[in-house]
Amino acid sequence: MVPDKAGKLGEVVLGYANAMDYMADGPCAGKIPGRYANRIAKGKFTLDGVEYNLPINNGPNHLHGGPKGFQNQVWESRVVDNAVEFMYFSEDGEAGFPGNLKVVAHYTWGEDNSLKLVLTAETDKPTVVNLTNHVYFNLDGEGSVLDHKLELNASQWLPTDNTLIPLGEPEDVAGTPMDFVEAKRIGQDINADFPALKYGKGYDNCYLIDGAMPGQLTTAAELWGAKSGRHLEVLTTQPAVQVYTGNWLNGCPKGRLGQEYHDYDAVAIECQHCPDSPNQPAFPSTVLRPGEVLEEAIIWAFD
Repeated sequence: MVPDKAGKLGEVVLGYANAMDYMADGPCAGKIPGRYANRIAKGKFTLDGVEYNLPINNGPNHLHGGPKGFQNQVWESRVVDNAVEFMYFSEDGEAGFPGNLKVVAHYTWGEDNSLKLVLTAETDKPTVVNLTNHVYFNLDGEGSVLDHKLELNASQWLPTDNTLIPLGEPEDVAGTPMDFVEAKRIGQDINADFPALKYGKGYDNCYLIDGAMPGQLTTAAELWGAKSGRHLEVLTTQPAVQVYTGNWLNGCPKGRLGQEYHDYDAVAIECQHCPDSPNQPAFPSTVLRPGEVLEEAIIWAFD
């Protein structure tokens, strides 16, 4: 809950009334999917000459670690000073992934209305990891987000096939409905006659963050509520951001106030590595090896 332009506190993220509704919900609301967020083509990848097979749960592809991914597990939790920390231990072979993997999600809320998430992971065998938080925003608290304005620090995006697997080379957003380099209404071009928007019934696409450098915080996106005056800046150390306009929210669990959610009632801005990176050598690597520590940060700053 954050203040609007009049100082009134209001809910800005999609969430459910019943805690058990978070288990196996379609939207993956507010959760950390894994071991690999987003898609891996045909549920297969090869690492160090060994092919691994993963559950297929999104058309012909593997999505968000499969039906028993991290988002559908109960994590250990503890309070640390002014932070909350969650830990999950993923066993070797879980969902087909190699290596025992320890993941920690460390959340800190600041007096400046910013929420910081630091994600760390360690493994005892070479594996692939892609972690994010799948939070959905509606800065007005209710109704469609198609009138929200979105700006992305991204001049390139990843075209995909009709199952949302990247085709390879990134393309410039300039001159296409994918362009959010300058702030525009989310709904301005969402119904354009453009393949990417037809595949997902709206935006469900990965953008490469301009100027992204490993370990350095960079602004990925900014979002403005249409009515509330609320503004959100999203910063991250990750190289890419998946924008998903809640195209399939109909029928998901009811909200904390008992409200029903509908398609396009919230937008997910998922800072992460690129989808299908284990099969796309040109993308930034998602391989984690013993002795290495994955560490990524996401900050959601409200004003």
